[in-house]
Amino acid sequence: MASTSAPDVPDWPYCGDGVTNGDRVGCIGRSVDPHPACLAHLSGRDRDAHLASLNAGDDIDHRGTSFTGQLLTQLLNALSDPTTNHPRLGDARFESATFTDNADFESTNFTGDARFHLAMFTRNAWFESATFTREAQFDSVTFTGTAGFESVTFNGVARFHSATFNGAARFRLATFTGTADFESAAFAGIADFGSAMFTGIADFEAAGFTDDVDFGEAVFERAGELGPLVCGNTVLLSGTRFGGPVTLSIAARRLDCHRTRWESTAALRLRHADVDFAQAVFEYPLSIAAEQAHFRHSRGVRGSVVPEDLIVGTTGSGARIVSLRGVDAAHLVLADIELTQCQFTGTVHLDQIRLEGNCTFATVPARTQWRWLRPQRFTQRRTLAEEHYWRSRQPTAVPGWQQAIVDTSPTEHVGPAQLAPVYRALRKAFEDSKNEPDAADFYYGEMEMRRHDHDRPRAERALLAAYWALSGYGLRATRAVVWLLLAMTGTLLVMMLWGLPAYSWKPETVGSLSGRQVRLPTGKPDPVNPTNALQERLSSQRFEGSLRVVVNSVIFRSSDQDLTTTGTYTEMASRLTEPVLLGLAVLAIRGRIKR
Repeated sequence: MASTSAPDVPDWPYCGDGVTNGDRVGCIGRSVDPHPACLAHLSGRDRDAHLASLNAGDDIDHRGTSFTGQLLTQLLNALSDPTTNHPRLGDARFESATFTDNADFESTNFTGDARFHLAMFTRNAWFESATFTREAQFDSVTFTGTAGFESVTFNGVARFHSATFNGAARFRLATFTGTADFESAAFAGIADFGSAMFTGIADFEAAGFTDDVDFGEAVFERAGELGPLVCGNTVLLSGTRFGGPVTLSIAARRLDCHRTRWESTAALRLRHADVDFAQAVFEYPLSIAAEQAHFRHSRGVRGSVVPEDLIVGTTGSGARIVSLRGVDAAHLVLADIELTQCQFTGTVHLDQIRLEGNCTFATVPARTQWRWLRPQRFTQRRTLAEEHYWRSRQPTAVPGWQQAIVDTSPTEHVGPAQLAPVYRALRKAFEDSKNEPDAADFYYGEMEMRRHDHDRPRAERALLAAYWALSGYGLRATRAVVWLLLAMTGTLLVMMLWGLPAYSWKPETVGSLSGRQVRLPTGKPDPVNPTNALQERLSSQRFEGSLRVVVNSVIFRSSDQDLTTTGTYTEMASRLTEPVLLGLAVLAIRGRIKR
C-alpha cells in the first residue's frame, strides 16, 4: 500500500505498513491483536484465523483501516447471527476508516456503540434496515456516493455532526428514537427524510442543503427547534406532523407546507422562501414571520452568522406566502410577510387572521393604460393575487394585471363570486385590529367584485356602478369632489340662464288716501322667465344670485331667492344630489384618516 500523509499520528496501535518517515506514516489501520498488522494487511492465513474466531455480537475495532468491498463482506459474514442471517456487532469502531468500494451494512444490528467518526466512504454506503441500539456516531464522515439509511432504526443518539453528503442522502422511513444531530452537516445532493420518525430532538442547526430536502410525511414528536438550516432549493414538509411546540428557522428558495399538521404552538422564521401553506392544519396559534437579519448560531461559535452561500439570485431576503387555500386561519399570525401572490380562496375563518408589521399585497397597474383610445387609470389599492389572475383573463384586460403561474393551484374557476367574501373577511380582519384606513382597500375590492359578479341582479349591479362612478364606493374623495363641482357648476349655469326671473318685483305696501296713511296688501306676481339674450343673462349680478342659491342648496339647505319654475326644480334637484356628493367626499376622507 502506498504511504499516506497524516498530520497526526493516531493514538492507537497502527499497522504502519509502508514507509515511516517523520510526520509521514504508512497505514494507520488499527493492528489486530496479537498481530502487528491491520485487518487489511494481515496475511491470508492470519486473516482467516482472526475472522474464524469472531462471533455474532463481538466488539470490533478497525480504526483507520482501509476496507474493500470483499474485505467488509468477509468481516460482516464472520459476525452473522445464525438465527437471523444478518450481521450483529457489539461496539464497532470504524473511526477514520476508508471504504474504497460500496460499503454494504444492510440489515446489520449494532448492539453497542457504532463509531464512524472521520470515516471516508468513497463510493456508496448502504445501511438500509440496520439497527443502532446505542449511539451511532457519524461525525465528520464523508459520503462520496449515495448514503442509504432507509428504514434504519436509531435507538440511541444519531450523530451526523459536520458530516458531508456529496451524493444523495436517503433517510426515508428512518426512526430516530434519541437525538438526531445533523448540526453543520452538508448535503450536496437530494436529502430524503420522507416518512421518517423523530421522537427525540431533531437538530439541524446550520445544516446546508444544496438541493431539495424532503421531510414529507415525517413525524416530529418533540423537535423543539428545527434549524436554522439553509437550503438552496426546496424544503418539503408536505404531510409532515409536528406533535409538540416547535420553532422552524429556514432560509430556502421554497418551503412546501402542503397538508402539514401542527398539533401544538409553532413559530416559523423564514428568509428568502416562497411558502405554500395550502391545506395545512394547525390546532394552536402558529406564527409565520420574515426574518430580516441573518440567522445566527446558538452553539459552537455562538452568535456567528449562518452562511447563505447556497441561496444566490433571490430577489430579497423576505418571505412570501403563495397559498393559504383550505387553511383555518383562526390561529394564524403573519408578520412582515409578502402576500402579493398569495391565494386566499377557500381559507376558513379568514376574518380572524392577524397581520402584523408590513404585510404587503399586490397592487393595481400603476400607470395610465389606454383602451379603445380612452385613458384608463387605476387608483392605487391593495388587491388579491386572484383578482389579478381573474382580470388578466378578461378580453378587455389592460396590461399590468399579473397572470397566474401554471405551477400554482388552479385559479381558472375563481371569479368575483368567490373573491367578494374573501375581500369581506380581510376587511373585517383589518377593522378588528383597528386598522380602518387599510381596511378601506378591501372594502373597495369587495364592492368591485360584487359589481362584476354577473350572477347578481342587474339592478344591484347598476346601483353599484353608479356608486363606483360617483365616489369610488365612498372611498375616492377626489372623484366625489369633482362630481360635486360639476354639479354645482351645472346648477349655477342653469340658474343664470333659466332659473332666476327676468326682474325682481318690488311691491308697494304704504300709501295715503284723503290725507290718511293706509297700508294695502300687495300680491307677488309669479316669476317671469327671462327672454333676453343668453349673453346678457351671464352678468355678475345674476352670477351672485345664482351662486347664493347653489351654496344655500348644498350647505345651508335654504334659499330666499325668487326662482322660475325651472329654477325651482333645479334647486330641488341640487338639494338632493349635491349634499349627497358632499357627504360622499367627507366620508371618503374620513375613511382614509379614521383611527
